[in-house]
Amino acid sequence: MNYDIIVIGSGPGGYVTAIRAAQLGFKTAIIEKENLGGICLNWGCIPTKALLKSAQVFHYINHAEDYGLNKVEASFEFPNVIQRSRGVAGKMSKGIEFLMKKNKIDVILGTAKVQPGKKVSVTDKDGKATEYSASHIIIATGARSRELPNLPQDGKKVIGYRQALSLPEQPKSMIVVGSGAIGVEFADFYNTMGTKVTVVEFMPNIVPVEDEEISKHLEKSLKKSGIEIMTNASVESVDTSGEGVKANVKTANGNITLEADILLSAVGIAANIENIGLEEVGIQTDKGRVLVNEWYETSVPGYYAIGDIIPTQALAHVASAEGITCVEKIKGMHVEKIDYGNIPGCTYCHPEVASVGLTEKQAKEKGYEIKVGKFPLSASGKATANGNTDGFIKVIFDAKYGEWLGCHMIGEGVTDMVAEAVVARKLETTGHEIIKSIHPHPTVSEAIMEAAAAAYGEVIHI
Repeated sequence: MNYDIIVIGSGPGGYVTAIRAAQLGFKTAIIEKENLGGICLNWGCIPTKALLKSAQVFHYINHAEDYGLNKVEASFEFPNVIQRSRGVAGKMSKGIEFLMKKNKIDVILGTAKVQPGKKVSVTDKDGKATEYSASHIIIATGARSRELPNLPQDGKKVIGYRQALSLPEQPKSMIVVGSGAIGVEFADFYNTMGTKVTVVEFMPNIVPVEDEEISKHLEKSLKKSGIEIMTNASVESVDTSGEGVKANVKTANGNITLEADILLSAVGIAANIENIGLEEVGIQTDKGRVLVNEWYETSVPGYYAIGDIIPTQALAHVASAEGITCVEKIKGMHVEKIDYGNIPGCTYCHPEVASVGLTEKQAKEKGYEIKVGKFPLSASGKATANGNTDGFIKVIFDAKYGEWLGCHMIGEGVTDMVAEAVVARKLETTGHEIIKSIHPHPTVSEAIMEAAAAAYGEVIHI
């Protein structure tokens, strides 16, 4: 069976790629070994947000008095919370099925292996192998939870994010190793639901890719909510021989032992590049990632790779953009290269974190003379009315030309606000243009304008 384009993997990189290919008139097939939507829809982005929403509602009910309402004793059945999350994921996966049919994309279920000559062998659940060919093969096999040698995951006491989404019962205590987006989001969820959570982070700051001021503020907020946080610390070994887990943690003051029901390893991801035929075809890899050119073609013509398996930011929206760029280039369209310096990052804990561009430290290291503006959400009328004033907006501009170098936010709803900065930076908007762009009142988004005004000494409300 011959196609114009075969996409391997149906995560947000793969299925978006397939849809765009079909829109451009390519005869397209997509291969998936498990569930349409990949990790993001089934075991990542979407179900975690469903869990966090349940936690947020639980928090609101328990703090009803803060809103002038009568106190209510909230309770929950943990399996029901998990079931809702799985239901949300299932609904989204069904939505992808509909989109495949709508765009006349052939869905091939099974495990794919690329072969020389622009061919793909797919083995179904019964072990039967079928060969397909295509003019262009796009590999979008994504990634999985990374396992450290000293933190082997047994799926029961030492778990990855997948098990954390579907535990049969709520643990009374949990150790979370790693404080990136995955670790912090799960720490926030389980803590809000009543689990005693300890976060262990190797770096000096949690969410270490973020601006240092944001990291410090988030750490303070999470500690205030009851999460214990240990930075400059590493888990050297774990003992699962007893009822729970004992973790030997190395700190600046010596080694200590932490005990909990479960340990969640959230130390990053590993690309799914094993056993998919890369070596047989001759596709080059380096440090666990597939090497590609600026249009995502691998070292072998006709084979492409996008998403978590290449050395770019491992984010769903990045994979989608790479896939669209890839097929539009194949079509011969005039295509702009992706600006990897203008990719937004979001962490959906409470308070949320969102950012794009350079941190203050990075801007200084690059030699910029900068103007920095900050606006606290405690000065926002809408945030105060919402009862969510924890956080601030921080903007960084080049002092010479007014270029918007970076935007860093922490607070309720900031993941929905960061797109303003992404679009403005794409359009090369200056600080003064942001100040003169009238923002609606009352909204939390006004804080972006106020922060820009603060950078230029024109802020009104602080």
